[in-house]
Amino acid sequence: MLVLVAPGQGAQTPGFLTPWLELPGAADRVAAWSDAIGLDLAHYGTKADADAIRDTSVAQPLLVAAGLLSAAALGDVVPGAVAGHSVGEITAAVFAGVLDDTAALALVRKRGLAMAEAAAVTATGMSALLGGDPEVSVAHLEKLGLTPANVNGAGQIVAAGTLEQLAALEADPPEGVRRVVALKVAGAFHTHHMAPAVEALAKAAESLAPADPKVAYVSNKDGRAVATGTEVLERLVGQVANPVRWDLCMETFQELGATALLEVCPGGTLTGLAKRALPGVKTLALKTPDDLDAARELIASATDSAADAAGA
Repeated sequence: MLVLVAPGQGAQTPGFLTPWLELPGAADRVAAWSDAIGLDLAHYGTKADADAIRDTSVAQPLLVAAGLLSAAALGDVVPGAVAGHSVGEITAAVFAGVLDDTAALALVRKRGLAMAEAAAVTATGMSALLGGDPEVSVAHLEKLGLTPANVNGAGQIVAAGTLEQLAALEADPPEGVRRVVALKVAGAFHTHHMAPAVEALAKAAESLAPADPKVAYVSNKDGRAVATGTEVLERLVGQVANPVRWDLCMETFQELGATALLEVCPGGTLTGLAKRALPGVKTLALKTPDDLDAARELIASATDSAADAAGA
């Protein structure tokens, strides 16, 4: 069974969209999306520097556009399940048929703007903890007033809070943590600092008409597969101020019988986690169009395995 996943903020790097725009029809598609949301996605994905694409209001629509573009390049793919990490949940909503491209990009544009505005109120950020025992780390974060905003599995936790709190964490990491790494994000996402963005996003979602998922849509909230489009949209709204439980998502992938996991552009982060947490599951990250042939082979292999299982 194939799981199709989309990465979250921090996965972007300068120029990462450049090779994808060389594919037939890709530049026109991105130009249409750019016009629809009032943001030059091609510019930010090809020419902008790291600081420019770190801006939340830019990074989020750019990541969703890249994920949709790279998935489209694969042709018709019917995964057994889909999921996204943080903003990648909006990309995954398109994969599941809950939203169309235009609605997803309009929603993520408003999400990015609302979260950037919320982040501007207080100087905040996020840092990944490498190594350590999760229970020990969570207790230490709470002592420092930080939130375990991403519980990613494979021993990785991302802390979020004020810059002062994060500086205290770096100076005094939890026992067993090898390193504290500041992430390329501009706010304490998935914490109470994002509460104002929830209200703005709820208003933006009122005009949408979500369809029910065509495949299993696994939610960041609790790792549960969500059955209705209405609930998917409700979770997308509330999730900006609540922790991402990617560890629980991966547990669900395993329970659903995942044999392969494919991460859309700019892939790498989620496949890295899956390699450690899901032994025996084949993984592949779409980074450039050069990865497309290998991705198609992975898809064919997963499809053949599913057919064999059904025949048995």
